[in-house]
Amino acid sequence: MQPTVTIDPVRLARYTGWSLIASIVLGILVSVFFLTGIDINLNADVEGTARNMLDAEIRLRAKAYFSILSFGLAIFSTLGLFLLLTTYGRLLAAWSALLGIAASIVILLGAVAAMIAAEIAGDAAYRTLADEPLRLLLVGLQASTDYTSFHLALVMGSIANAGFFFLFVKSNLIPKIIAGFGLFASLLVAFMIVARDFIPALANNTLSISFILANLIAMISTGLYLSIKGVRTIV
Repeated sequence: MQPTVTIDPVRLARYTGWSLIASIVLGILVSVFFLTGIDINLNADVEGTARNMLDAEIRLRAKAYFSILSFGLAIFSTLGLFLLLTTYGRLLAAWSALLGIAASIVILLGAVAAMIAAEIAGDAAYRTLADEPLRLLLVGLQASTDYTSFHLALVMGSIANAGFFFLFVKSNLIPKIIAGFGLFASLLVAFMIVARDFIPALANNTLSISFILANLIAMISTGLYLSIKGVRTIV
């Protein structure tokens, strides 16, 4: 008979929490030091972003490789949340995990787009095959791919997080104020991103900053609690 493998929930929670914090810190550092001017998700100026991308081959490659690291952290944290919460709702935990993994895969399309844009910007063959306006159009299409993949992944990931936060509220593994705010913030992000595509009045910087900041606070709070405290006793 093979020995039963048991998972220490407190240790698992801490690993999961640190992976959440690492994902957030990595995202902020990469945005500040590598993505200024070349990330359409930080700047709505498609033409300006595309022009900057033509002069940023190395930074585009860095973005692609850092996206792979972010993908690994996201998968780890998603699986960690699934293992922590499956006892309290196996179907919802599995559905949230699958949706979260799918969101992580979708966001890799942005990494592919960044690598293609780097090739267009740096490979001399493209200067022969296409004139400057056509190269600008090609990298602009890559920027649009990055934009759409990021926003679709954000909607999917937020819905997945809402499922996890609902189970946190149900399980009482973390304080209800953190879990409840996380549930609210996740649903708010998913709703606002979809709604502003149909209601132009919602697509303004103040509203966007508000719901993204709410989501950031929720994820940081959850990550810090899990990484420092772990979880409460599982019954």
